[in-house]
Parts: sequence; structure tokens; C-alpha cells
Amino acid sequence: MLEKKINDDLKGAMKEKKTIKIETLRMLKAEIKNVTISKKGTPLEDKEVFQIISKQIKQHRDSIETFSKGGREDLAEKEKQELGILQSYLPKQLSKEEIVSIVKQAIVETGAASRSDMGKVMKVVMEKVRGAAEGKLVSQIVAEQLGN
Repeated sequence: MLEKKINDDLKGAMKEKKTIKIETLRMLKAEIKNVTISKKGTPLEDKEVFQIISKQIKQHRDSIETFSKGGREDLAEKEKQELGILQSYLPKQLSKEEIVSIVKQAIVETGAASRSDMGKVMKVVMEKVRGAAEGKLVSQIVAEQLGN
């Protein structure tokens, strides 16, 4: 289970005194705990933990962009290190070609004909690629495929 792996990695990081990894994993564990509490204590499935990690990755990417624009490369570098740690818990990322193939298949499945059907296609695609592709990239590919 992914949650157990995160706990084990946190213990290992604490033994090795890896400060950034400790901070990142503690932050991740806190978010997992908050979601668990909001679900009235029901343990999370791996796909829900992947969603939490994906959300944190998106936040880190936004922070990196903001810090870089503001000239705070020191903070941007720290965010990049944390981003790398979080990404290690996601499945191998799909290539653009693999995503295009999945999108084309989803368009056929849903019978989508125009950009107005983008929501239906996105729903199907995101279920299939959960954690293995960034939503922004998937959205861009779906728009391209429906625009043709």
C-alpha cells in the first residue's frame, strides 16, 4: 500500500537526516490524514493517495513558477527538490504518444465529435491515466484531437 511506503520512507529519511525529504513526507502525511479525517476515518485507497500527491505536485509547480518569476531561485530550488520527492511516488509518466492513443480511444468510446464533448472525453481519459499523466497536458491533447 502506498501510504505504508510513505511512512517507511519517512522513517528512513529520519534515520538518514534528510531534512527536505522529511519535511516533504510529513507535509504529504498531514494532507493524507486530513483527507482521511474528512472521510470519517475510512482508510484511503492508493488511487486517492495518488490524487493527493498529484494535487501537491501541481501546487509545487505553481510555486516554482511564482518563485522563479519573483527572482527567488533559492525557494524555487527547494520546491523543485520537494517536487522530485513527490513525483517518485507516482507511477511512470506516460509519453505524449501514449496519451494521444488513449485520447483517441476515449473519443471513439464516447462518440465525441467536437470541443463541446471535451468534458466527457476528459472524464474517461483521466480515469485511465490517473497519476500517470498531468491533467494540463491531457486537456491540451484532448483539445487538439477534438479540434481536428
